[in-house]
Amino acid sequence: MDCRTDILSLRDALNYLRGVPGQLVETNVEVNPEAELSGVYRYVGAGGTVKRPTKTDGPAMLFRNIKKHLEAEIIIGLLASRERVARLFGCKKEELGRLVQSCAANPVQPVVIDAPAPCQEITRFANEPDFDLYKMIPAPTNTPVDAGPYITLGMCYATHPDTGLSDVTIHRMCIQSRDELSIFLQPGSRHIGAMAERATELNQPLPISVSIGVDPAIAVTSCFEPPTTPLGFNELSIAGALRKRPVELVKCVSIQEHAIANAEYVIEGEILPGGNHVIEDQNSHTGFAMPEFPGYNGPASHECWLLKVKAVTHRKRPIMQTCIGPSEEHVNMAGIPTEASVLGMIEKALPGKVLNCYSHRAGGGKYMMILQCRKTVHTDEGKQRQAALLAFSAFPELKHVILVDEDVDIFDTDDVLWAMNTRFQGDRDIITIPGVRCHPLDPSSNPAYSDSIRDIGISTKTIFDCTVPFSMKERFIRAPFMELDPKKWLPDFIF
Repeated sequence: MDCRTDILSLRDALNYLRGVPGQLVETNVEVNPEAELSGVYRYVGAGGTVKRPTKTDGPAMLFRNIKKHLEAEIIIGLLASRERVARLFGCKKEELGRLVQSCAANPVQPVVIDAPAPCQEITRFANEPDFDLYKMIPAPTNTPVDAGPYITLGMCYATHPDTGLSDVTIHRMCIQSRDELSIFLQPGSRHIGAMAERATELNQPLPISVSIGVDPAIAVTSCFEPPTTPLGFNELSIAGALRKRPVELVKCVSIQEHAIANAEYVIEGEILPGGNHVIEDQNSHTGFAMPEFPGYNGPASHECWLLKVKAVTHRKRPIMQTCIGPSEEHVNMAGIPTEASVLGMIEKALPGKVLNCYSHRAGGGKYMMILQCRKTVHTDEGKQRQAALLAFSAFPELKHVILVDEDVDIFDTDDVLWAMNTRFQGDRDIITIPGVRCHPLDPSSNPAYSDSIRDIGISTKTIFDCTVPFSMKERFIRAPFMELDPKKWLPDFIF
């Protein structure tokens, strides 16, 4: 599989999409970033688990006229289409998991370039009297009840206090004051959280840069998680492999850390030692944080960490990149690395038995996966269920795995449900694994929902085996239509 090597920044991506019909819409109509912008994009292309009506696989949207932020622009939905991500990566949409898995296995480490970098065309320090994050960063709110303006696509880059190894992850951050952000670090789930916890043990702050508006390869590969990328694995090296050249970093201007050189904005600061946690909605008192990937409003956390900002650097007329929490954009950013992780693990254990997989949008890219399995000999029977168990171990946040045969299009939900209706019997083809840790944002993973659930985040993982028994394959052959090219009869037909 070849991949693109000419998209090295957000602006490169936008310039490319301008030449692809139907992939980017640009508007000069004024928009308010406070709920209105996301409200508009809901109808244009948000998709995912967003409340209906919404549109799936719509174009990305660039807003050029931002209320109270005339010097900036906002892009939303850049990655909210699997087809668009595939175009930006230079492959077919069915190949994304395999491509990214190959890049994870052959990383290219980032390099440091001399300052100033493109992200440092303009520098503002927090000790300046007119410094104000509210005025400088056009961070949107998704809904009228959000805790505040959120940075949803900030690439958080930090270095472990002990090992000196660096890492990049994405966390939700809410502007709390002129020079403070709250940052939600889910305990035990992300590497930056482990670094902050260790810094707290040492009673020292953790320097951190937050790069906003980056190459799409960085945004997607930053979402890898263990076991594929254990603590100390720098996910920027996967983006480097994807672009076939190292990601460029630059030294920050106010802290001892690096930032992504081609970013639109960089926020530099320190995560203060834990103990006095920030209440996420301390300014709005709505009780909510922001819409989360399962499609529900997340509760405001009382355990966010405080990020004290030291400086902000940015390009001239910077482009703020944002996403809607439950949108297809999250599905792709979370789901494609998940697919890569699952394919990598299964291929090692059961080579050739799983052809492909898809982290379905209905699960926000995390809860549901479809595995396309192949049985060639009678001893393959049962290996499809073993593959599902491997998927659960490769990505513990998975809740449901649907197994289908190689003649089923895993990216076509109708075809998957057809397999469930004609190749599945509930009394023999459902396998449940109760009492397993899953994801706390699933509202049904709660003791109040069922007595069988001991704690929030505990779930019953379920396998739906919609594959044909090997001994009966001859009875389940699909009707053989003639293979031909419809363009002979319909010259303008697009398939």
